[in-house]
Amino acid sequence: MRTVCVIGGSRYFGRHLIESLSAAAKVTLVNRGSMPAPPGVEHVVADRDSASAMTAALGDRAFDVVIDQVCYTPDQARTALEVFAGRTPRYVMTSTIEVYADLEHSGPVAETAVDPLAVQVRHGLREYAYGDGKRQAEAVLARESAFDFVSVRSTHVLGGHDFTGRLAHYKERIADGRPVAVHADPKPTCFVNDREIAAVLEWAAGADFTGVVNACSHGELDVLALCEVIAAKVGRRPVYERGESPYSFERYYAMDNSRATSLGFTFSHVSDWLEEAVACA
Repeated sequence: MRTVCVIGGSRYFGRHLIESLSAAAKVTLVNRGSMPAPPGVEHVVADRDSASAMTAALGDRAFDVVIDQVCYTPDQARTALEVFAGRTPRYVMTSTIEVYADLEHSGPVAETAVDPLAVQVRHGLREYAYGDGKRQAEAVLARESAFDFVSVRSTHVLGGHDFTGRLAHYKERIADGRPVAVHADPKPTCFVNDREIAAVLEWAAGADFTGVVNACSHGELDVLALCEVIAAKVGRRPVYERGESPYSFERYYAMDNSRATSLGFTFSHVSDWLEEAVACA
């Protein structure tokens, strides 16, 4: 039976990932103990920031693949290298669309726009901006040959029990008749639902390609189009004011998913699941 280690991310879409993996593999969940493992999943409690603690907790365990859901900085990536070199031949990191946050582009951005091998790494900072920390973490793991490395750059995730509350922010304001803050000319972005991003990660874990893949459903929406879908669901017209909100962007902010598609993953269209996501928010 295949052995999979999942580091962190045991709620939201991470829960779907672990439950799906455990149907056909022996899964070990590593976290700090704040969230229990699902039934049938081995639970190892350790601080992922400490190489010595991780090494001691894992003992002599080895894995066919590791999926790292909570690698946010180059220092955490370095710790992962220390712990898992020699334990696994394949390492999948959950990354983010925010690695592209500083770019200006007029069409869907491809993975090559941010090459991990060209990213400057700065270890030991007290704080890292989210997208920058992810970029640097990718760079550390991509430059080593300890294992085959894959980075799945996820777009904004909707659906299910979204603890971020971003979609609920819009639904609640529209339902209550309160104004929604948007830019003067909001630009499109892309989305993926919670089960689909879990499926992408599981697919990447079992494949043999390496490098970066963008993960997003087909289709783009700006915040106004998103609010129209919500309005139809709650039966009340949205009221807008100038300002900022989670999915309002001043610049075009969508990804090109053609590499993952060419490698064999079949994405849904955002229209296939958005109404259900709104209903659950």
